[in-house]
Amino acid sequence: MSVIATHETAIMTTATHVAPPPVALPTPHPSLERHPGFQRLFQPEALTIGLILPLETHAGRPAPTMRGHVEMAQRAEALGFGALWMRDIPFYDPGYGDVAHIFEPLVYIGFLAAATRSIVLGTTGIVLPTHEPMYLAKQATSLDQLSEGRLVLGLSSGDRFSDYPMLGIDYETRGDRYRDAFSVFRTLTEQSFPRFKSERFGGSPGTLDLVPKAPYGRVPSIAVGQAQQTIEWLAQHLDGYLAGVQSPERLASLGESWHSTVRAAEGRNAFKPLGLGGYLDLSDNPDQPFQRIQGGFRAGRNGLRNYLEQAQSAGVSHIALNPKVSLQPYGEILDELGEYVLPHFASHA
Repeated sequence: MSVIATHETAIMTTATHVAPPPVALPTPHPSLERHPGFQRLFQPEALTIGLILPLETHAGRPAPTMRGHVEMAQRAEALGFGALWMRDIPFYDPGYGDVAHIFEPLVYIGFLAAATRSIVLGTTGIVLPTHEPMYLAKQATSLDQLSEGRLVLGLSSGDRFSDYPMLGIDYETRGDRYRDAFSVFRTLTEQSFPRFKSERFGGSPGTLDLVPKAPYGRVPSIAVGQAQQTIEWLAQHLDGYLAGVQSPERLASLGESWHSTVRAAEGRNAFKPLGLGGYLDLSDNPDQPFQRIQGGFRAGRNGLRNYLEQAQSAGVSHIALNPKVSLQPYGEILDELGEYVLPHFASHA
């Protein structure tokens, strides 16, 4: 009896020390597992850093000079930043006092694609309700081909009321137009000779096809802001979500809300990245903690690193920073972030 009892005890003791199987990480859409730009920026449980253009500081002035931006883009790439993000602002409205980087974003992406090799080129974001989606599809697939898979297309509904009457579009319909335009965009970029009918943007009986197609099967398309949609709709249809910068105490709830909504929408352990974007006023006090400013935050390099560590723990995969409101020369900002912050949040190979 004692031998049997001892043997049973040994079995029970061994069983209690068996390690649980590893938890599988969430996975993106199969096409995005092969997309170089998506993979460089977005991985579960890791955070990368990008820059919102212009690549110069000009606090208090509506327009940048745009001098030396190619060299600054190459410098950002050499330092290891993950992405350069372009905004979509077609007209100067003095009421807003901001013209971003002046140039049309998709034209500018094509220009910078020829001057860089690995850095992702994205939009934050194309104001989708004001764009004809069939031409946008052609532009996006062409850019993704020519940049060798470095395009990430951020799509917003825009927050500038004055643009809409200028274009003859009803501002109040922008949420419906967003959904309609996105459906046309996805259909044309991912299906061959599709049959479709849009309420606002035409259709096809299946006799015409868009060329080129997305080189990896899909152009990564993320929501920039909520775009007049429910979070559930974004989680079901988009490949990710770029929210505005959140205060540290709100990061965990934002991350849990987004990722749980994605799992419910997809019915599987899907990976659709959560990102943040906004202004960075880089303080000359390295220990300055997170401090909210309009449209973003102020922090020193150590305070920034602490904030990014909290964001990463909350499930944030990327942050797009716009340091144009900082007082230092832009090159000094890049060097400081490159030395003290980027090594902790490297872009993915």
